[in-house]
Amino acid sequence: MNLKDQIDVAKLPQHVAVIMDGNGRWAQLKGKDRVFGHKNGVNAVKETLKAASELGIKALTLYAFSTENWNRPKTEVDTLMKLLASSLKRELKTLQKNNIKLNAIGNLESLPLTAQKELLEVIEKTSGNTDFILTLALSYGSREEIVKAIQNISKKVVNNELTIEEINENVINNHLYTFSLPEVDLIIRTSGEKRISNFLLWQIAYSEFYFTETLWPDFKKDDFYRAIIEYQKRERRFGKTSDQIK
Repeated sequence: MNLKDQIDVAKLPQHVAVIMDGNGRWAQLKGKDRVFGHKNGVNAVKETLKAASELGIKALTLYAFSTENWNRPKTEVDTLMKLLASSLKRELKTLQKNNIKLNAIGNLESLPLTAQKELLEVIEKTSGNTDFILTLALSYGSREEIVKAIQNISKKVVNNELTIEEINENVINNHLYTFSLPEVDLIIRTSGEKRISNFLLWQIAYSEFYFTETLWPDFKKDDFYRAIIEYQKRERRFGKTSDQIK
């Protein structure tokens, strides 16, 4: 039996988030520069997207570029931005063909104008697609996201649009970048690192975590299937006891 056949399609996570880590190390192991790793990482994105959509998972969020990544060497950052723009343009037909809606979260205004233009164009052209939501976290930092949410909520309190007593989890959720997405059920991190790196801190409160030693450019469909199989072995209690959820 292959790995895909071991997956129970009745127990799929709705929303999977991935910290795509290891491009640079993968390239260095091959005697190449870090940019070579990023270029090959695009293939892993395609593999993961195909695996998720074919299974029937509804949402996939990829940590593509963090607010901290701006501190990397300029040549690497510039290449990443060009790669983003070219990949978006190239993959538009595939997104349309497979009824995939593109979404993006983060401080998008900080992206170079060319990348912004391609991103917004693909988001607009796929806005009517309904089978699957692919979200790219770009110039994203969860702490910054939470600060902005608090600022916007505070403005509403000052303007008498909201009272302090009305502030609850739903209000906070509705002021986050991810307000239109389901909660994250599973978060995957590649390359053997075991940390969150300022990614979806609020949204992963009850997520299951899956860490793999596989470097991102080597991540294939079977690697994604292994993560789903492991997820389905977990008992998700949400604070209850095992007896309560049986």
